[in-house]
Amino acid sequence: MKIYLCLLFITLLTACSDSVTLTPLNQQQPILAFGDSLTSGRGAEKQQSYPVQLGLLLDKQVINAGVNGETSQQGLKRLLKLLDQYQPQLLILCHGGNDILQNRNLDKMQDNLAQMIEMAQNRGIEVVLLSVPEASIFLPDIEQYQTLAKKYQIPLGNDIMRDVLKKPALHSDTVHPNAQGYRLIAQGVYDLLAAYGALD
Repeated sequence: MKIYLCLLFITLLTACSDSVTLTPLNQQQPILAFGDSLTSGRGAEKQQSYPVQLGLLLDKQVINAGVNGETSQQGLKRLLKLLDQYQPQLLILCHGGNDILQNRNLDKMQDNLAQMIEMAQNRGIEVVLLSVPEASIFLPDIEQYQTLAKKYQIPLGNDIMRDVLKKPALHSDTVHPNAQGYRLIAQGVYDLLAAYGALD
């Protein structure tokens, strides 16, 4: 486990761009974890979701705003109210999994995610993007996530979900992690935040 985490952290550091950094987290504003069932924690108890476990690692409020079965189009309609309600310092965006599973147009998914990112950035809220891999045996990358991260100059957790989803022992079903899987996702996000300066 320690070797895995060390390798993950090295990978994250290697992927960091000198031009992309995050503001150190404060204790006044929460983090908003926004997404679908991978965020809500389907397949595990509520307190075992990755946002709850991340909050424990950070000793900071992380709001779980995940909704099971939600598409990016539905998420786009929901996000604005939450941003205004919670006024988070940071948005962790992990969305699009249901678009992928339902074979929806991925360029449209990209446009929906782009609007979510702009919605946050226009309010001075920093964004971290977590990618979801293609739903096939080798879990290849979805290029739309890389495009978004580059365009908006935001950190991308490209392997965090895939590293969990490719291991059956970390599954609760064919597409959702179990409690241990969500714990590793939380650790991966924690390491990503550290790599980009949010924990300085």
